[in-house]
Amino acid sequence: MALAGRSRHRTGLVLAITLPTAAALLLLISMCVCFWRRSKPAVPYSTNQDEIQSIDSLLLDLSTLRAATNNFAESNKLGEGGFGAVYKGVLSEGGQEIAVKRLSQSSTQGIEELKTELALVAKLQHKNLVRLVGVCLEEKEKLLVYEYMPNRSLDTILFDSDKSRDLDWGKRLKIVSGVARGLQYLHEDSQPRIIHRDLKASNVLLDSDWNPKISDFGLAKLFGWDQSQAFTSHIAGTYGYMSPEYAMRGQYSVKSDAYSFGVLVLEIITGRKNSSFANSEQSIDLSSLVWEHWTRGTVEELLDPSLGGRSPGGHLLKLVNIGLLCVQHNPEDRPTMSMVNVMLSSNTVSLQAPSRPTFCIDEMEGFSGMYSTEGSKPEGVSVNEVSLTCPDS
Repeated sequence: MALAGRSRHRTGLVLAITLPTAAALLLLISMCVCFWRRSKPAVPYSTNQDEIQSIDSLLLDLSTLRAATNNFAESNKLGEGGFGAVYKGVLSEGGQEIAVKRLSQSSTQGIEELKTELALVAKLQHKNLVRLVGVCLEEKEKLLVYEYMPNRSLDTILFDSDKSRDLDWGKRLKIVSGVARGLQYLHEDSQPRIIHRDLKASNVLLDSDWNPKISDFGLAKLFGWDQSQAFTSHIAGTYGYMSPEYAMRGQYSVKSDAYSFGVLVLEIITGRKNSSFANSEQSIDLSSLVWEHWTRGTVEELLDPSLGGRSPGGHLLKLVNIGLLCVQHNPEDRPTMSMVNVMLSSNTVSLQAPSRPTFCIDEMEGFSGMYSTEGSKPEGVSVNEVSLTCPDS
């Protein structure tokens, strides 16, 4: 009993000594870890350059771009979008004019857009796709540098009553054909295949000879050679250019881009924004309006007034036909871009008659609220509202 008592006493003495010592040691270790974490230098943002080692030749110094844009002066700002602003600049070495896309520092989606654009645009080589000149990732700046397009974006001219007079019928045909060739390259000839997902007038840039170049690949998706479609729960893009299946179910494919192309074609013909019908008392959108005139044989009445009624009748009817085919409700009824290019270049190929390009507003009841201009919306979605009508029952 005495031995047992002494044993318990020694055990208690050991615990009384070791427990406070262990606690003090743990406290000391914790303090050291905290101090180490606080004193550890922050990893500079420029380390993200490791992610783009494959395009080292495109890296530009921030000082070079600050000098080129006069420190991103407001007077050099060309425009601003959901991911940031674009500035005009001139490189001191060689005098090359550039457009610098300055992504928002606070937007995490801007970082993802940057990575996507770098991965795609650096490898794309086509005369109807905008060319990447350089990239800069320094001091938390995220900058993409593109070739400068003197005639800016298509929307700044097409939807301006004065400037649109510069877009005669020949130039409009040139723009439609160039965009179609650029999309065909993305869908069929690039490796891997690419779905743009945000084709619209503001993402079509025009050089000094009015050649169109597709830009803004931040929402683009890669497709395998044997892949025909994909789904997403994050609907991103511009409402009004989105295909019905993408807007309502998140399903996208080459036919989604074809739909956006069809809307663009109808805008180029009429000079009217698809979104201009959002607050209209008429329950109709641009494609439905064009369809009604198509069935009545009065499409000439929809021709952009700035054209002064001048357009080759055959070309106008063919272009309207192609535009309506591209905005068909069923994706399978829309042509591929290679088919569109055949239609545009041939005077002998017969064109299929389009069906009424509408889908029911009832299907959109739960969707439209998600993209209200007055409510919250997912970042990356540009809300160009459009009235939708139901097919006749």
